[in-house]
Amino acid sequence: MVEAVTSAAGTASGPDRDQAVRPAPAAGPARAARLRATARRHRADLLAGLVFAAFAGWLTHGLWPVPGARMLALNPADQILYEWFLALDARALHGDFSLVTDRLNAPDGVNLMANTSVVALGVLFAPLTLAVGAPVTFALLVAGNLAGTALAWYLLFTRTLRAHRLAAGLGAALCGFGPGLVSQSNGHLHMTAQWLVPVLVWLVVRLLRAADPAGRPGGPDRRRAASSAIGLAAVVTVGVFVGEEVLLLTALTLAVVAVAYGLAERELARRALPGFAAGLLGAAGLALLVLAYPLRVQFTGPWGVPDGIFPPAYFPADLASWTRFSALTVAGRPEAVRLTTGPAEFTTFLGWPLLLVAVGCAVWLSRRSLVRAAVTGALVMAAFALGPDIVVDGVRTGVPGPYALLAGLPVVDGALPTRFALAVPPLLGVVLTLAVHRALHESGPVRRLVPFAVGAALLSVFPTPLPTMDRPPLPAFVADGHWRQCVRPGGVLVPVPTATPTDPGPMRWATAAGVAFGMPEGFFIGPYGPGGSAAFGTWQRPTSALLADVARRGVRPEIGDRERRAALRDVSFWGASCVALTDDAPHAELLRGTLVELFGPGVRLADAWTWRF
Repeated sequence: MVEAVTSAAGTASGPDRDQAVRPAPAAGPARAARLRATARRHRADLLAGLVFAAFAGWLTHGLWPVPGARMLALNPADQILYEWFLALDARALHGDFSLVTDRLNAPDGVNLMANTSVVALGVLFAPLTLAVGAPVTFALLVAGNLAGTALAWYLLFTRTLRAHRLAAGLGAALCGFGPGLVSQSNGHLHMTAQWLVPVLVWLVVRLLRAADPAGRPGGPDRRRAASSAIGLAAVVTVGVFVGEEVLLLTALTLAVVAVAYGLAERELARRALPGFAAGLLGAAGLALLVLAYPLRVQFTGPWGVPDGIFPPAYFPADLASWTRFSALTVAGRPEAVRLTTGPAEFTTFLGWPLLLVAVGCAVWLSRRSLVRAAVTGALVMAAFALGPDIVVDGVRTGVPGPYALLAGLPVVDGALPTRFALAVPPLLGVVLTLAVHRALHESGPVRRLVPFAVGAALLSVFPTPLPTMDRPPLPAFVADGHWRQCVRPGGVLVPVPTATPTDPGPMRWATAAGVAFGMPEGFFIGPYGPGGSAAFGTWQRPTSALLADVARRGVRPEIGDRERRAALRDVSFWGASCVALTDDAPHAELLRGTLVELFGPGVRLADAWTWRF
């Protein structure tokens, strides 16, 4: 055939020859039109990204312009923990990194896979952390996760759903800045880094389309299916090192939505199921090849934990909270906190205006299979969020919730029930996006009524900036590097009092020093609960418990030979190079007197008293 075409072109003459070698007259203008359309689309994408970034910057403006001097007011402990993780992860650029670290809880160490250590984010932003410090990286990630999640959903809606840009923008705003995600921004980087979720959804849809024999004349697109499976494996692998809880919730939600969509589109399911299932199994196999070692470390490695830190009954969503407004929105009230477990868990507070508008849009679009599947997924995940025993307006009813069906399942049982509600806003975002898109292509009052109703409903959950406060200044002993005079390279520094889950403040010392030294005890998840179950922190040694009691009560203890021997044993157990007491410690003079009785006179370094070993 190629030879025939070439021969015909070579023998043509006159006008026929001109037609054979010249492009069709419309080709040039058509290509130019496509380029202009692509440019307009990219400009719109850039504008959407800038709007989302500006809004996220406004929500987090309390952390700027000097993040090192500001911190989150509602959950400072988790911020201290995540900044420590980011500083530790940055050491990967120097080749000093392991999934089990001895830089905390010395000498036992901490299993990073058993903690929400956001390794992927820490390594990705390591250059920034090393250049300007972990507080800057943390502040950037708090804002970037919100903006990135909204932008990712916007791109999914405009590309995969082919939605109108206004419709996609409104739906994406709910996905990225909904009450749940904004409240989780109070210290939970692993929960707000949801910009991978739309990518995962896109790859699943791409795999489904490639597996459908009716999708193209030649049957299933095996090359596209293979690339989708490989992409899924890559996203899942990265997701494990960002936030396993979000990955789990996404997988459960997609499973429910896929089943509901398959029941609505049975012919598509029958055609595509073999190839689709094969692609998913291939993706799972590829991901497990990469994740086999990290997951083994997480569940069976040193200081790993087999379960979640909280029992499911501890974190249910209150049924009454769905119609209330988060305290972190313009319509919210502080007393809303009583219906949740803390200021970072306003996961269900969508308010009655948004729920009513979402129901109306769902009914209007009820003929669409995707809408029915999204509503099914939202209802199932909302039901699971109620926990094993339903709570209504703060009262436990004793009525079993659907979550009881999941009780005892490995991994799933470790997820907090209330966080299942985080899957609801994206699903409602799909419904709202499709409704506004359809309305904008209608005539009559509906063209204005639906976008107005959706916009007004979103305004009812308009978030307020995250509350922040001044960060306590670091002691000069740490900030100016004087610690190097009493800590051996890679050694252990014992702050007085030691860091605990309720007061992890001393971990800021290690963060400021780039985690160049280890510390005993601290804030982390480890197998120190009953029977080796998960718990926050570890047991205090006799000396750290004694010093903590002095710092708390301000009473000088009785020190004898027994206490001195215990102190020497503890220092030896920790492998300590140096014990340090800074002037800003509570009851510093009493603590100094106690330490002198335990270890003898100390050495003054800047604003700290030190004892070297």
